[in-house]
Amino acid sequence: MIVSHNELVTAVNKAFLGMRRSCGEADVIANMVVDLQMVGLHGVRHFNNASAYLGLEIDLPADIYINSQNTLEVDLHNGSVACHLPVVMDYAIENMVGFKSLKITLKNCHNRWLAFSELVKLASKGIACSAAWDNGSSPKRTLCVLNRGCVIPELFFSELFFDSKAQLHDMTIELSVQDFDITELSDGYSTQVDANELLQTQHTAWKEGIFIDDAEWLSLKKTATAILVENSQQSVQGAGGLV
Repeated sequence: MIVSHNELVTAVNKAFLGMRRSCGEADVIANMVVDLQMVGLHGVRHFNNASAYLGLEIDLPADIYINSQNTLEVDLHNGSVACHLPVVMDYAIENMVGFKSLKITLKNCHNRWLAFSELVKLASKGIACSAAWDNGSSPKRTLCVLNRGCVIPELFFSELFFDSKAQLHDMTIELSVQDFDITELSDGYSTQVDANELLQTQHTAWKEGIFIDDAEWLSLKKTATAILVENSQQSVQGAGGLV
């Protein structure tokens, strides 16, 4: 399935609005999904996975703790990164004033791939970003690095071997006013994704439309229909059907 940028933004926007959540902005989340999909990193699939659980999550703001002058710990209460990260990053940047770096540990969070868009925004503004997390469902450790001015990340993966499962729902983000030494940071990771391949996928998406798996698109459209008003007596009255 090939869809336009506007079609995908609209579908995600409707889908999120239909969930009627307090935390999270539909237009921001829509762009998170689209930006990830355009580079071939399955933004729609990640949003669909999130949709299955958003209704079960605690719809509350994140709790932010300042552990030291350049370290923050954020408890998302098992919530989606998509719903909370923009606010968390705004707060983090405010607290980064006067420091060369800042480390943010997101605790009890899900859908961490959807952080991509926020990291790209910061890198374009001259702040280097790295994000690392462990995934237990498909055991891998993931590292995403965007040095200053970059719009496409360097991605690294390694097999996941550890005893404790405490890290499986955490994510560590580091911000810096200086570029990271990617070779040093990626030491121990066995697989690298070619950034040029992601960039080419993005260029193709702008020119020819965004490719989405048919099943994923149908699932998204189904979620988006939740915004439609139920055909109840009240809605009929509102439409002028009963007098």
